[in-house]
Amino acid sequence: MAKLISGVYGEALYETAVSSNLSEDMMQEITVIRKILNDNPDFTKLMLHPSVSKEEKKKIVEETFRGRVMDELTGFLLTVVDKERFKELDSIFEYFTDRIKADRGIGVVYITSPMDLDINTRLAVEAKIRETTSYQSLETHYKVDPSIIGGIVIRIGDRVADASVKTRLDDLTSRLLDIQLG
Repeated sequence: MAKLISGVYGEALYETAVSSNLSEDMMQEITVIRKILNDNPDFTKLMLHPSVSKEEKKKIVEETFRGRVMDELTGFLLTVVDKERFKELDSIFEYFTDRIKADRGIGVVYITSPMDLDINTRLAVEAKIRETTSYQSLETHYKVDPSIIGGIVIRIGDRVADASVKTRLDDLTSRLLDIQLG
């Protein structure tokens, strides 16, 4: 559900930026806002606290951002608060940023493996991704997750290529459970 929400709001923000010819400026300001929010977790806690009214939260957004970021972003933040979607704000901004990067031919790729990949493996995986996509360059994020046992999981936007041993074992287990012994 959160992914759907971030997509809807992120797409609305993207369309606003593109139609107003503000993509670059908005991207820069969103990067700053994300850093500020990450550096100040108490602000997010305040914005998510149930005892703080929606009106108080909107006033806080106005006082914090009005005149410091473009009006379109302040208005967007007010909408997010009004619709009680502040907890999805980082995901919304991530969607927006990935969408702008895709327009520029930059693929944002998340690669999960059970152990650190050596440089040669990383280069080979990235080369294969560039071969099979239309991206001119990649922004690659690597993550180690020993629970996948072996193989690799690649996520680009909504697409996932899961060649992990864990998924294969889960599929095999599911098929074996489906077999009816007679």
